[in-house]
Amino acid sequence: MIYELNRNGMEVILDVVFNHTAEGNEYGPYISYKGVDNNVYYMLTPDGYYYNFSGCGNTLNCNHPVVQRMILDCLRYWVTEYRVDGFRFDLASILGRNEDGTPMENPPLLQALAYDPILGKVKLIAEAWDAGGMYQVGSFPSWQRWSEWNGKYRDDLRRFLKGDNGLEQTAANRILGSLDLYDPVIRGDGASVNFITCHDGFTLWDLYSYNVKHNEENGWNNEDGDDNNNSWNCGIEGETEQKDVIALRKKLVKNACVVLLASRGIPMILAGDEFGNTQFGNNNAYCQDNDISWLDWNLLTANHDILKFYKFILTFRKHHPIIRKNTEESSLRFPLTSVHGLQPWYVDSQSDHHYIGILYAGRAVNQMDDFIYIAVNTYWESRVLTLPKLSEDYAWTLSIDTENDVVNGFETVGGSNTIPPRTVMVFVAVSKNQDYL
Repeated sequence: MIYELNRNGMEVILDVVFNHTAEGNEYGPYISYKGVDNNVYYMLTPDGYYYNFSGCGNTLNCNHPVVQRMILDCLRYWVTEYRVDGFRFDLASILGRNEDGTPMENPPLLQALAYDPILGKVKLIAEAWDAGGMYQVGSFPSWQRWSEWNGKYRDDLRRFLKGDNGLEQTAANRILGSLDLYDPVIRGDGASVNFITCHDGFTLWDLYSYNVKHNEENGWNNEDGDDNNNSWNCGIEGETEQKDVIALRKKLVKNACVVLLASRGIPMILAGDEFGNTQFGNNNAYCQDNDISWLDWNLLTANHDILKFYKFILTFRKHHPIIRKNTEESSLRFPLTSVHGLQPWYVDSQSDHHYIGILYAGRAVNQMDDFIYIAVNTYWESRVLTLPKLSEDYAWTLSIDTENDVVNGFETVGGSNTIPPRTVMVFVAVSKNQDYL
């Protein structure tokens, strides 16, 4: 399967969980390592109890030489025998804890993974926190090799996109690569894995369908799962036949799609979000092997407009490298990236406009000038924005509009434009002397 996927231009990243086993706490069953050498494989208190930095009752003693060797052997095997292209490490901060549970400044396991002769070129992605309170987003030990799930991107963009106050500059920082967290000189260009949803938590559809989690079916009296979801149900909790609510939810899903795929960094999409999959408000569905956790492929037809939208935005990102990385400067000498308020080249940090404009400027694949302006209005009222002024050889066109479901549009617009409530618009500059996507 891996070979076939590689032949079709896709890499395979294996999710690995080297932070706990299924043996629970000190009262749990003997399944594997507890029966092999309990004192070596688990972090134990002086009294012989289990440290629980994983939230699952036990914590693997990753920096013991024996355990470290086991982890390296596993990873090398998957790379040499199966040609896995990289690994995502669950609760990776645990891999940096000492045998007594304290954080280490230069964890030997993480350093060994970064410099290993076999693993040295595969992708290493950290979930840079654990259940013991260690949170290392932006500070995970990297040796210029590790990427991170950017949890601050998820939290900040969720809040901004649903209309919370005072997040314009923070959201702009996240969209432009979180340079406040990841210095490209130190961390490179691939440190930030951007995401709004993942396998933990709400799906993107549920993010705009539920104010609170609904995990009753998990058997823990709805006490499991995260309570801090930064979600909004658009006025009705859960499923509804009300057309205006469904339309608003679809628009918010598309808003999130545009922002994620117009952000610097590596975008990560949860399977099923591209066609509006739901878990019916369950944000901790690991224990469900039924309609709650399965992908409902019938939604491919029911929400075909969402799928079509995702396809276009992915193609748009691919054909405009200035979104993904800095290129050569344009002939207009605009900054390669810039942040704008409702007026160009100015952001009023004292006001809650719920609006940001992101301008990418540079060179396209064909070495022609490329200018893309992302307008994001998360307010519940319309706003009037003014686009940056171009030379007379260029004109702005409206390419994407989530309010009117416009994709790949070529309508020429003026300098002043009304952006509807809770809407994302994308403007592309076109020249009289060039063809444009």
